[in-house]
This record gives sequence, C-alpha cells and structure tokens, in this order.
Amino acid sequence: MNSGRLRASDLSNSSAAKNETTPTFKIFPSTEAAPFDHPDQLLKGIARSRDYLLSLQDPDGYWCGELEGDSILESEYILLLAFLGKQHCEEAIQCANYLLDIQMPEGGWNMYPEGPIEISAAVKAYFALKLTGHSPDADYMQRARKAILAAGGVEAVNSFTRFYLALLGVIPYSKCPAVPPELMLIPRWMPFNIFEMSAWSRTILVPLSILWEYRPSVTLPEEQRINELFTGSPENYPRNVPKSEALDSLKKKTWFDWHRFFQVVDQGFKLVENLGIKPFRKRAVNKAYQWMQERFDHSDGLGAIFPPIIWTVIALKCLGEDESSPDIQRALKELKKLQIKDGDRIRLQPCKSPVWDTAISTIALREAGVSNRHPAIRQSVKWLLSQEARIPGDWVNSSKSQTPGGWYFEFNNEFYPDVDDTTMVIMALRRCLPKNLKQDQWLTDFLVNPEWNPYEEDLDTEAIVAGRSESREQAFADLELLQPMIGAIRRGVHWVLGMQNKDGGWGAFDRDNDRELFTQVPFADHNAMVDPSTADLTARVLEAFADVQLPISHPATQRAIQYVWSEQEDDHCWYGRWGINYLYGTWQSIVGLVEIGIPADDPRIVRAVGWLKSKQQPSGGWGETADSYADPSLRGQGEATPSQTAWALMGLMAAGEIDSAAVRRGIHYLLETQKNDGNWDEEPFTGTGFPKVFYLKYHLYRTYFPLMALARFERLRR
Repeated sequence: MNSGRLRASDLSNSSAAKNETTPTFKIFPSTEAAPFDHPDQLLKGIARSRDYLLSLQDPDGYWCGELEGDSILESEYILLLAFLGKQHCEEAIQCANYLLDIQMPEGGWNMYPEGPIEISAAVKAYFALKLTGHSPDADYMQRARKAILAAGGVEAVNSFTRFYLALLGVIPYSKCPAVPPELMLIPRWMPFNIFEMSAWSRTILVPLSILWEYRPSVTLPEEQRINELFTGSPENYPRNVPKSEALDSLKKKTWFDWHRFFQVVDQGFKLVENLGIKPFRKRAVNKAYQWMQERFDHSDGLGAIFPPIIWTVIALKCLGEDESSPDIQRALKELKKLQIKDGDRIRLQPCKSPVWDTAISTIALREAGVSNRHPAIRQSVKWLLSQEARIPGDWVNSSKSQTPGGWYFEFNNEFYPDVDDTTMVIMALRRCLPKNLKQDQWLTDFLVNPEWNPYEEDLDTEAIVAGRSESREQAFADLELLQPMIGAIRRGVHWVLGMQNKDGGWGAFDRDNDRELFTQVPFADHNAMVDPSTADLTARVLEAFADVQLPISHPATQRAIQYVWSEQEDDHCWYGRWGINYLYGTWQSIVGLVEIGIPADDPRIVRAVGWLKSKQQPSGGWGETADSYADPSLRGQGEATPSQTAWALMGLMAAGEIDSAAVRRGIHYLLETQKNDGNWDEEPFTGTGFPKVFYLKYHLYRTYFPLMALARFERLRR
C-alpha cells in the first residue's frame, strides 16, 4: 500500500482471505438505474451485521472499538520513557517495532494512511527509533532522514515537538514558545484566560506551564542525538516558530499581523524572565498544580486523553514527585490502558471511545429491529445511564445552565462532558423508550422547557407517560425502568440548551469558545486552540431536539437552523469538523434540518442532495480523503468506504430519496462489500481529531454506520 501501513491481511494468500466477501450483485455505473430486487439479501445482510455487532458488546453493556491515531502516539510515549531513563525497556522497543510497520515507503511518517509526510511526526519517529537502538546507518533510517530533510528538517517542526526536543536536550528552551504559568492568574472576565482556550488545549497548556518554569533537560549520549536531521547547524536553530500552514485563516479579517505581534510579545516575556522579574510565578505554579489535582479525580488521567497525561507525568516530576508517587503512577497506568499489544508490537490509542461507540451501536441495533427489551439493549441503557456527568466541570465557566448533565467520550472524564456525545446518547436513550402503545404499551412525551408545557399545574414535570400494563405491579415495574431514562434525557437536553453559542450553533466542550486570536499565539500552531460552533455538531443537536419533540418554533431551534444554513458552502455541501469531511458535514446537516422540520423539498436541501449524488462513485459507494481539509477541491473525493457510504445514504434517505437509483446503488455497494461475518473492511481514516493536524480511525465506524444505513433503508422501504 502507498500508505506504508502493513496489515495482516496484506500478508495472507489463503483462499479464506480471498473469499471473505461473496459477490451477489452487479455494481451499477452511476448513470444506470438500479432497481432493488434483492430484499432477502438485504435482510440477511442486516441480520449478519446485527449479530456481529451484538457479539462485540462487553459484558458490562458497552461497546468500545479501537481508536487509531498516527505515529506521534508511539513516538511521544518513547520520548517520555527516554525522559524517565527507560528508552531501552521492552515497552519502548515494542512501540518502535510498530513505528517501523507504519513507516511510509518514501521514508517518513504521515497523519493518515494515504497522506503526505508530516514533518513533526517524522522527526519524532526517527528520534524514537534512534533512542531505542536503531542505527542511523540502517536503510529505513537513511530513507527517513532523507525524507525529513526534504520536508524542512528539525527546523520545520511544530511548537509541541520543540518542547520534546528541549526536554531531551536537542535544543534549548529559549527556542520554544513561552507558556507562562501566570496565565493561571488571569481572571475569567479578562481576555486570554485559560477558559477561553479549547478544553483539550487547556489540559495540555496547564502542565506545560509547569514545565516552562522548571525546564528539565536530559543529556543524551552523542549516539542518540539527531544532529543529522538539521538542515543547518543546531546552534543556529530559529528562535521563533514559523507560521503554521495548518492554521485556518481568521474569519474576522484584519490588516494587523497578529502572528508577528505575539512573536514579539513572546520574546519580550522571555527577556523579562531572564531579568528575574517573576513576582507572581510561585503563586501561578501552585495554582496550576492545584488545578491539575482537582481534575485527577473522576477521570482517566487529566482530560482522559494522551497528550495531557504525558505532560502530567513530566510536570509532576518537575515539582519533585518521585516516579513511585501515587499521582505519577496513576498517570502511567492510564497510559498503559491506552496500549494495544500485538505480538512484539505495541500501538497506543489517543483515548478510548466507549460512550460514543455505545450510543451509536445502540441506535444502530434499535434501527435494525432489536427490541428495547432485549438484554443487550437493557444493558447498554443501564451502562449509558451510569456514565452521565453529575458534577460541575470546566463548562460551568461559560454555560447558561449551571446544572450538571451530559455525557463524555471516555470511561471516566466527568469534568469534560461534550455536546456531541450528549446528543448521541440522548438519541440512543430516546430510541430505547417506548414510542407507541401498539408496539410497547407506553407512550412518552417530553416537556423540555416550561414555556412549552401546556399544563400550568405541571411546570416541573419532565414528561407525560401514558400506557397500560397487564397488572398494577407490571405498570410500576415499567415506570421504574422509564423514570431514570426520562430524567437523564431531560437533564441532557437542558445541559445542551445551556451550551448554545451566541451565533446559534454549538461547539464541543464550551460555550462561545471562539476567541480567534488564540490561534495566532506561538504555541497554537496545532490549529486547535478554540472550540467554535460547527455545522455538523449543530445539526446533530437539531436531530436530538427533534427526537424529544422540541418544536421547530423554539428560539434555540430557530437560531440553530439559521446557523446551519449560514454554513452551507457555495456548492451546497457542508464542512465536517468532526468527521471526514464534506460527506460527514453534509450528511449530518441534511438529517438535522429535515428531522427538525425543514421540508425535504426546500431548494437548499435539494441542492445538497444533488451534491451528494454527484459524488457517488461508479461502484455505488462514497469516499473522501482527509486531503480535502488542506485542498477543498478534493471534497467528496477519495477511496470509497463503508462508513462514508453509510453517511451519504442516510443523508439522501432523510431527504426522501429512498426510491432513488443513487440510494439503491449505495445499498448494493454495502451488501456487495460486506464480509461473511457481517462486518466490513475499511482502511482509510474517516474520523477527525483536529483538521490538518490529527486524524482518527474509529474501528467500529465500519460496523455500526453501515448497519444503521441498511436497516434504515429496510424500514423506510416497507
């Protein structure tokens, strides 16, 4: 493969491997009508996929697929181990083995399988290999060095990579952007306080500010240094981080060069520091440490994601804690939980995704006809209810609602529930409630806001539940099951309503987290310093609102609809912030708008449908490369994948295209490419961490999204 990623399937020549899929249908070219005349095969495909997904459920009730990132995870873990003096341990060696597996044929390392070399990832991978004993004379190391130098060498790495290089003595800290601990002392009402940063940046920058105060540095043996990766001499390494190509342009245009301004501020701050003028430093460091300590509980490590956990270990070491201290041991344990060992290889996940995977799996299974009384569904509901965030988190600094609610992404991360997971869980729980008396005996109507409650005497009522049971005892048993679900859904909806931004949209973790100038500071070259509204997430909120019968006339709904319309592109698609890319954004925007009550024949929806149809490939599938973030002319183009095909199909079906040739060809594609075990193969990454910087492969996307699309098609065609 061009990606340089080696998979077990690439090495197998067995007949079993060759016959994993059984062709059943002719694949129609995009110009040919495709009457759907294989209903039995559709039902069999749904059943196979349903049973496969059910088989993956954990006994505790959740689903959690592998979450695959790029090589920086293994590289940075090795760099941490080197800081701890353990670069030759078995863990480091096995991580290095995996780095070799995913090296590009040209020598570098990329962010996703088909992507170009990413210079920071490549430098860290080379450094990690050298630290673990790999000779620079080896062929693969020489190819890596050549590719790195051609891409700009060590001089071209981003700011976070500079901190790793300083930590291990490659460059001085003076060549890193300043991360002053005094940021902790800026009050909430002033600009540039830490709560105006995105939640994920905040959890990284706080421990990094402690690093900045102490500036630890390990002296490595000469044979482990990487002088050969500099295009010039290490002594002449540039003191300023160059403007990142990954940064998006400011939406609010300005004639002022803010990047240059913040570079001057950075150098000025360092000059003041060198003069010993740090009157508030001790207080600021103490506050940073206290801030971290407060967030260790109820969490799988600080922020429950890989980068801040790494920097937590380093920050605590700076503060004098021994490696055997409880806090450091807990952080190291969380890093080990992210490991996946495969023979003599170790790869790491950026975090785990059980809440996300469980919510979507539950929706897919309910769509596939699995009863809400099925033990698997009962277990998933019980588990999801146990994951509700019930303590105030960082979001209280911006939300209109101070009442805890919502769900987070990981197993434990109560300080950071997010809107995306919360809306997905709301929809999962809502689909597990009885919807009509004929089928399930009970009918539930939500009363989300007092102003929409028609009964003045019931202003505190969460929902109206009506129905019948075989006996009084059974009625109480049914209500006992319904009550916690109704309460959780209502709290979740209220929490989401309190998180709506002024522009009508929603971001992920905070309200109105959109101070664009943060993207211009020297340590912000990863393009992720803010968390503004996005159309895909806002449309998902609309879909969830429709599920709980929040009317289209509600002020929050009206503002959200206007925001989504404002984000429609000139060619009628929508950008996807949290999935790749325009296929993801267009699918979710169409679904959200139509579900909340926008007519499917609205000209703007019709044109979006036309865009989706225009991107269907001759195979019947859809696909889009992550390259489309850097080059929007590639939108809707790339290797066809099961997950992206499912998204496109669900967008078309939401717009009433159930009988269209495009939908039927897409269904044919999914059935044609389904494996005998009910699953699908999917090599490309289709998840987005940070556009242009970090991408994700959710290993269950290839399973539950195609199942959802097939089952929805079957339900709608009946």
